[in-house]
Amino acid sequence: MEIPYSEACERNKDPILTVLSEHFKHAKSVLEVGSGTAQHAIYFSQQTPNLSWQTSDRLEYHDGILAQLAVAGVGNVLPPLELDVNQPVWVENRATYDLIYTANTIHIMAEPDVVAFFSGLPKVLKPDGKLVIYGPFKYAGKFTSDSNAAFDQSLRSRGVGSGIRDFEWLNELAASCGLALLSDHSMPANNQCLIWQRKNEPL
Repeated sequence: MEIPYSEACERNKDPILTVLSEHFKHAKSVLEVGSGTAQHAIYFSQQTPNLSWQTSDRLEYHDGILAQLAVAGVGNVLPPLELDVNQPVWVENRATYDLIYTANTIHIMAEPDVVAFFSGLPKVLKPDGKLVIYGPFKYAGKFTSDSNAAFDQSLRSRGVGSGIRDFEWLNELAASCGLALLSDHSMPANNQCLIWQRKNEPL
């Protein structure tokens, strides 16, 4: 099959790695939610061979991910798990991870799916583990650029509940599942890289 490719992934991989390299250095395991074309999984894992990178996505994306992995031949990237954030069990073997990573997914999800995403995190994120979300966000209800406002209109026109989310709402959801904001990095193309850490205490 044709190898999937995203120009956006190619453009943003180095800026994201610059922000996350220190966090990757201190992690051994990563679960990526919504691996898509698997370009981030492959590139980040090539640069940080200490990581075991677990890809995941809905089943319709698995063939593309597997094709990408077959070409790349990266030994520390694992074949994709079938994962929908609404399923009660994300990982059948009850594995937990040092870091959960997701890029350009939150604005694609409908609001109930975003809530389900955060609700599912405590089962797969280790105490002191980190959550990384990359993408465009609003702050105090305002877009960070005119292009993001136009993008939001395009997303909402699909009629499936997609849309650029408010940072404050995401931060509330994160706090509700025991996560505290570590940092918020401004990124190229009017995106952000948000990093939370799970508190080392029972929920």
